[in-house]
Amino acid sequence: MLITSSVRHAELGDLVARLNDQQAAKLDVLAPASALRASDGLLELSGVEPVLDERGFTPVDGLYRPTAAADSHLGSKLKIPAGYLKWLRQEQRTDLYDANVNGLLHGPLDPRLPGGPDERSFLLRLFTSGNPNEPGLLRAVLSDRYGIIDNLDVLTAVLEGIRAADTDVKVRSCDLSDTSMHCKVYSPKIRALAPTFLANYRNPFANPDLEAERRRAAGPIESGRRMAARDGQGYRPGTEPVVFAGLRFSNSEIGHHAVTIKPELMVQICGNGLTLPLFAFTKRHVGDRLEVGGTWSQDTQRKRLAVITAETRDKVSEWMSPDFLAARVADLERHAATPVTQPERTLEVMSKKLGFTENERSGILSHFIAGGQLTAAGIANAVTSYSQTIPDPDRADNLDDLALTAMTLV
Repeated sequence: MLITSSVRHAELGDLVARLNDQQAAKLDVLAPASALRASDGLLELSGVEPVLDERGFTPVDGLYRPTAAADSHLGSKLKIPAGYLKWLRQEQRTDLYDANVNGLLHGPLDPRLPGGPDERSFLLRLFTSGNPNEPGLLRAVLSDRYGIIDNLDVLTAVLEGIRAADTDVKVRSCDLSDTSMHCKVYSPKIRALAPTFLANYRNPFANPDLEAERRRAAGPIESGRRMAARDGQGYRPGTEPVVFAGLRFSNSEIGHHAVTIKPELMVQICGNGLTLPLFAFTKRHVGDRLEVGGTWSQDTQRKRLAVITAETRDKVSEWMSPDFLAARVADLERHAATPVTQPERTLEVMSKKLGFTENERSGILSHFIAGGQLTAAGIANAVTSYSQTIPDPDRADNLDDLALTAMTLV
């Protein structure tokens, strides 16, 4: 399904269009375990009431193909190791997949064996296929207390909070994956010099191979072209080592995360985003228990979104200020000049401490060399420039969160 494919380095309009497509295909139902059955690796729903919303009545019964996240959720709910379900799917052993899932949902076929049918209900987040002959998509299997806050609603609420703060900001980049949404904004008017943090730093994307990796991560060629055009305002000899005040926000519709808003420093030279996770605001997706056949209160939903809007307004006022930016740059400058005399050894030790994979360690080293800074600041900048080249926006966000820690480990 195209609507589930990842998009990296997109513009705001691209993201909104994709989210609108997803909204049109969404179905959310609370179904008893008795209504679920695995069939040839798909999940079949039967006896579930159609959903009534602004689109009219939408049938729910039918086949749905679980995503990797949904398989993981299902395994967690039924106490089946997620790695085992993943392996069964990879090996196309759908017979064993069905037997495990059905046996735990509906109890053993032999009445002499212990255990009975699962009596719980699950919140299922679905995409319809739009074609009666094709299965839909099972996105998530969640608790009946999961508080739904959709990406489009979060995007609207946060942007409204930014407008309420009356701060001039630009949306610089948006990412969307099967599991989450990430958006980054910055204020072009709130800037500071970071001469030590950016001393001798070169744009690593001047290296054609690294720029090609970033464009590949962007996906569709038009998004890559727009991103490259924006980067035309980047570092040139003689320009100042500028960082801008910014923030990024993220949301997951399928239970992996909460709504998260956190400040970041955006580097003019190459568009790196150095996040400051210690200041993050987080709102968990928890709601009141929903009964089968019940509906989600629009009033409750509006109140949740109003909290996000208000918190965004307050955080923008705090983070998008010269004083906050100056304090954070001063923190950076204190650690930035520590020399790195053995880059490979430094990154090897750091990778073990921070959980970088071998591919990540190698990629960060390439960006460290291309950036030309043999200092702790060079490590941080290498992590945040490398993160722009990987396809997974969730992992990219995690790497940006680790960049400051990486710098302090030198």
